[in-house]
Amino acid sequence: MNRNSRTLIVVVIAVATAGLASFGVYRAVKSMPVREVEVAHTFVVAATHALPAGARVTDADVKLVAWPSSAKLPGAFEKLEQVVNRGVVSALLENEPLSETKLAPLEAGAGLPPTIPTGMRAISVRVNEVVGVAGFVTPGTRVDVLVTLKQQDQTSVTRVVVGNVTVLTAGTSYAQDKSKPAEAMPSSVVTLLLAPSDAERVVLASNDGQIMLSLRNPMDVEPTTTPGSKTATLFGEPFLVPPPAPTPAIDKSVRVAPRPVRVVAPPPVVVPPAPVRYSVEAIRGAKRSEETLQ
Repeated sequence: MNRNSRTLIVVVIAVATAGLASFGVYRAVKSMPVREVEVAHTFVVAATHALPAGARVTDADVKLVAWPSSAKLPGAFEKLEQVVNRGVVSALLENEPLSETKLAPLEAGAGLPPTIPTGMRAISVRVNEVVGVAGFVTPGTRVDVLVTLKQQDQTSVTRVVVGNVTVLTAGTSYAQDKSKPAEAMPSSVVTLLLAPSDAERVVLASNDGQIMLSLRNPMDVEPTTTPGSKTATLFGEPFLVPPPAPTPAIDKSVRVAPRPVRVVAPPPVVVPPAPVRYSVEAIRGAKRSEETLQ
């Protein structure tokens, strides 16, 4: 047997041994019993399927699921009797635990009224395909309400009445299926969630002018502050400024006494004193002369 044959036999034996060892370890691990660690838990009420806002909870809509005791859910319910016949304020997903913030009070009933927060009002406005942004004003979206009015000088002005308003319903639907892509929902009436003061402004605007809804990004929460637009600004012209008031005419027949002119005397001229002269007699040899110094 040559050297190459011996090397090949050694390699084959090594591979076979490794394979048998691996198979033995696999069988040993597979035959080990599963060790379950018991985790302390409690039971909370969860939805058996998706529930839209305004729905009334029944026995078939909820179930009890295990929940870790180390991560307690604030406001969760532990008994089914605590949630049955209560209205859903916010839409629920399948297997989502129910809490006090998701349900209306027991005697509040179901439908749209329990979904209105305390201190707010729901008001409906008439819309069409243009006012309703081609039907994309659906429940849960946020809009700005604009109004166009005519002033006394017959010029039109458009301005935002209220901004960042939540749409409660579109027509008779107050639930939106979030599992599907957003689709247009044509309707003739939409219901807005407003503060009482804003509701008064919207009603006044709809009676005195033409309102329009402007759809906005739900992540954009900055208030809409604009000075409004007038007809004169459509072509870049400034706002019309009223002409100045005419000056009253002066009656020339009435003579007005001229005001006395005050003459101011010029300051006195100061004459400097004459310079003082001194006479000095100078003797140079046999000559004598007199010189004057100033």
